[in-house]
Amino acid sequence: MPEQLTLTVSLRGTREVRENYQLFRLTGLLDAFSEPTFRKVLTKCIEEGPKHIILDLSKIDFVDSSGLGALVQLAKKAQTAEGTLQIVTNPRVTQTVKLVRLEQFLALQTSVEVAIENVKAA
Repeated sequence: MPEQLTLTVSLRGTREVRENYQLFRLTGLLDAFSEPTFRKVLTKCIEEGPKHIILDLSKIDFVDSSGLGALVQLAKKAQTAEGTLQIVTNPRVTQTVKLVRLEQFLALQTSVEVAIENVKAA
């Protein structure tokens, strides 16, 4: 059963914990306003485990440089914890990530199913 996450007025989502990964489905804006809370909540979740994180950003309307910075920090934190961070994306998020040439560093996936398969293969 997904647990509701109320991060900010502009960013909401759910968290599902499975045996070896956590799935976050987020909607709204990942920007300078929501980024501090987003980063704090996800950092805590990575520390609690499981260490493999799937972020479904396919319903995100907007990501700015603060949001991208948070994604990079979370990817590094997951790697340090010997986990992975995979990001399910949409055209708008993909375009923003490619603008700053982070598509190689951030594991962008086309669907939650693909991301789950990658976790199982890890």
